[in-house]
Amino acid sequence: MGSDSRIDPTARVHEDARLAEDVEVGAYSVIGADVEIGSGTRVGPHAVVHGPTRIGRDNRIFQFVSLGEDPQHRGYQGEPTRLEIGDRNSFREFCSVHRGTTLDEGVTRIGDDNLLMAYCHIAHDCVLGNGVTMANGASLAGHVRVGDHCILGGFALVYQFVHVGTLAFLGYGSGVSHSVPAFVRCSGYPAKPHGINSVGMRRHGYDDSDVTAMKHAYRVLYRSKLRLEEAKARLADDAAGNAAVKEFLASLEASERGVIR
Repeated sequence: MGSDSRIDPTARVHEDARLAEDVEVGAYSVIGADVEIGSGTRVGPHAVVHGPTRIGRDNRIFQFVSLGEDPQHRGYQGEPTRLEIGDRNSFREFCSVHRGTTLDEGVTRIGDDNLLMAYCHIAHDCVLGNGVTMANGASLAGHVRVGDHCILGGFALVYQFVHVGTLAFLGYGSGVSHSVPAFVRCSGYPAKPHGINSVGMRRHGYDDSDVTAMKHAYRVLYRSKLRLEEAKARLADDAAGNAAVKEFLASLEASERGVIR
């Protein structure tokens, strides 16, 4: 721990924690053993960070956040699993993120530039990409994979082992029990597909030809009455000539629980 760290006198920072010198720790927060926090990160009051946890640079951890706690899993027996967090993430009030389990890779990973609004939960062994927004109360069960720049509406719930592809959009209150392909919008309980996220695609650099190609790919998967394997075979040629369709097809291949239909 750096000697110049700006730590409130009521906070409790374990002697084995490693904090960059400019890290701020608010009143009554607890930083446990085997925690590493990078430069520019601010930990608000009444937050708890357990280890093993690695937190990168310029993160904002608001009051009452819990990071790196033991996984909520009956099979967990105290193994030294970990949580890894990248840079420039924001964890709003009462967010909770748990470490991994030995049933998977033993690590929960969060990338860069993510916004987790109040009361979000990320369970053990999840992997979050970059630029993801989880609105208030959205929750991920164990082993979920979320691609870059996804949006999860308020109180969206994602079942264990589900994959959510790049730039997917989950409407508020969605119950997602099967994987959501890249660029697809869905909502409902259970969640059903409702077209592609064309607005998000354009905001992240995809042009009109990409959007048109994805609309065609969506029709092949959801309107042609083809079986999933038949639809993937039909899309293979399109994927060779368009990066968006290639990403869409890759998300179909990665699904472990089937795809919302």
